[in-house]
Amino acid sequence: MNLSTPIRKVYQSVADRRQMFRLFDRHAQRPDRWRNDDSALFAGEWFEIARPEHDYMLDILPPLWMRAGMFAMREFLTDSVTSIFFALTIDGRIRYFHGYCDLFERGSPERMRDTIVERESWPVRAMTHQERLEHIWSSTHDDYRGYAGERWQPEHRGKRTVLVYGLGRTELKLLDDLTDEEIAAKLPVHLRHLPVRAAA
Repeated sequence: MNLSTPIRKVYQSVADRRQMFRLFDRHAQRPDRWRNDDSALFAGEWFEIARPEHDYMLDILPPLWMRAGMFAMREFLTDSVTSIFFALTIDGRIRYFHGYCDLFERGSPERMRDTIVERESWPVRAMTHQERLEHIWSSTHDDYRGYAGERWQPEHRGKRTVLVYGLGRTELKLLDDLTDEEIAAKLPVHLRHLPVRAAA
């Protein structure tokens, strides 16, 4: 993983088992799937899970390795990116997380662990603008999201798109071009009014 690749939270609730498996490949509709090096799509993504999902994944196969509070899956998603599962004490309680780390980058699991702890220790519940977009992408059904294709301008092809409803019509828009009102409409009610925090 390139050091400039951001470590990013991609889902704002605790994922149940169905959602966890869906988030494992939230880029399933990407163009030319598996024909390119997809490491950059996945490396750095993380989300919270519950203990039963953490323990279930630990029992599937013997882990590649185990360290204090984390283990790596033996099966790799790409050449060097694999799932890392974390059990972290945050504010006095153990919470569980999944993240994709590029093991070619020395220290990437520890860097992700530290980022998760820092992010989840914010004193006030808030979301960054990018976290809002990532949550929308993660929670939108595959039928209502995709990637810009041939009918888009060349500079937009391959970018993520979502279906937006408004004023009696639907429109396919680039995820990054959603207005604040469209973002709010797509977020669940309990996330809609959280303050926007500037990215660190």
